Amino acid sequence: MSTARRVPTAILISGRGSNMVALIEAARAVEFPAEIVLVAANLPDAGGLQRAAAAGIATASVDHRPFGKDREAFERALDAELQAHGIELVALAGFMRVLTPWFVTRWQGRLINIHPSLLPDFRGTHTHARALAAGVTEHGCTVHFVVPELDAGPTILQAKVPVLPGDDEASLSARVLEQEHRIYPQALALVASGATRLEDGVAIGR
Repeated sequence: MSTARRVPTAILISGRGSNMVALIEAARAVEFPAEIVLVAANLPDAGGLQRAAAAGIATASVDHRPFGKDREAFERALDAELQAHGIELVALAGFMRVLTPWFVTRWQGRLINIHPSLLPDFRGTHTHARALAAGVTEHGCTVHFVVPELDAGPTILQAKVPVLPGDDEASLSARVLEQEHRIYPQALALVASGATRLEDGVAIGR
């Protein structure tokens, strides 16, 4: 059995958490360098909370709605929850909130996200529809460090999929999601182990 220290990690979600499940499954291995100790959501009815609880992981919900437009106040409440659980690394998995510079700076180098495109292409939302409309022949997903600018952080890992004749949003999304589930655990392991780190705005060691 591995005796190496595992990094206490939180996953932030807003919905069903399919990438969350992939991370939880990978982290069951004793040699995996991150330990998922908390799943937190900004919506109390996020489906992934029940899935995490069923896996024996602590859950928390910090509802963003009572905070209105004060995003930083919401993030301070979320940060307090992370601190209470001793979290050192945060993975966003379908967390549908744009984070403020306060939160991103506080967690700089310890905050990662997965995005359903080959960044820097198709930042933001509706990536599959935009990829199809653009007529690209390759699409995919990117795990990256989070920086204050949306979807602009240094890449940790990417995976490519071909865009096939007859693809629609659903078929392309499904193919990309398979790759998301494959590379997100790999990327989390790289960061948790220190093999990849953020240094002066650049991902080092990959």
